[in-house]
Amino acid sequence: MSWLASWETFVKVVESGSMAAAARRLDCTRAQVSKQIGELERRFGVRLFDRSTRKLFLTPSGEVFYQHALRALESVELTEVAVRNLGDVPSGLLRISASVVFGRIWLAPLLPRLTARYPELECELILTNTLVDLAEDRIDLALRFCKTPPEDVVAKRIFTMETVICAAPAYLARHGAPRQPRELVDHQCFSFLLSDNRIWHLLDRTGAEIAIPVRGRIQFNEPASILDATLAGHGLAILPTYLCCNELADGRLVRVLTDYTPRIDFGRHLYACYMPSRARLPKVKVLLDELEAMLKPVPPWGKLSD
Repeated sequence: MSWLASWETFVKVVESGSMAAAARRLDCTRAQVSKQIGELERRFGVRLFDRSTRKLFLTPSGEVFYQHALRALESVELTEVAVRNLGDVPSGLLRISASVVFGRIWLAPLLPRLTARYPELECELILTNTLVDLAEDRIDLALRFCKTPPEDVVAKRIFTMETVICAAPAYLARHGAPRQPRELVDHQCFSFLLSDNRIWHLLDRTGAEIAIPVRGRIQFNEPASILDATLAGHGLAILPTYLCCNELADGRLVRVLTDYTPRIDFGRHLYACYMPSRARLPKVKVLLDELEAMLKPVPPWGKLSD
């Protein structure tokens, strides 16, 4: 049994808190994990864990070995990356994370083109609105909307999200179109992903901000559901143009309050984030190139004119 496998197993046990949990992550049996830990302890002549009925605790020797094992395994990974980078053909498994709606609409269609162009490349797209741990989840590249990307990753700004206030023609026919922000209090309005405390913050053309409390009997924390309800004529919504561009273009949605720009708190910028060890991987580079070709200088949904 190689030293590398046993060191990786030891680290997984520490991170998981138990041999059973580590076995699940490693896709092996608990007995195999226990055997590897036992061999390590015999090799070093020390106990690495103190065992209770419910949890494992590192001994002082285990603490020292854990720190050295982390550095050693990181060095091995960097060595493997350096060796792989000697070639310039994208290959292997490319794991990508993105938010559910943006990833489904705009990222998923890119992947068949990449795999057709590079026969040695495989892709996995993990769609989730929860922030993933790039190292823990073995993510090569994550697309995240945020104000500021994490400090421990490489981050490239891809584009800035544009949002509009809109409604279905049927809703506007029944209730009229608001001409001033203060008129929003008389309308059914969708909270933006339940993150705005039901207060819309709008910037006028001078940059001055207006805060308007809004109400709505139905609310959602997911943009595609807000889009569906808006199309059905249930109220006014703030929506990103990457989601509703087709509906605006064909008239199923109509912009209102076009002199005002919604201010979104959680982050308007889309960043491509990846660990430094992934920076020179050809498979990451080709995806970044494909994204930039699609989204710069103007994304395919275009910038709506005022």
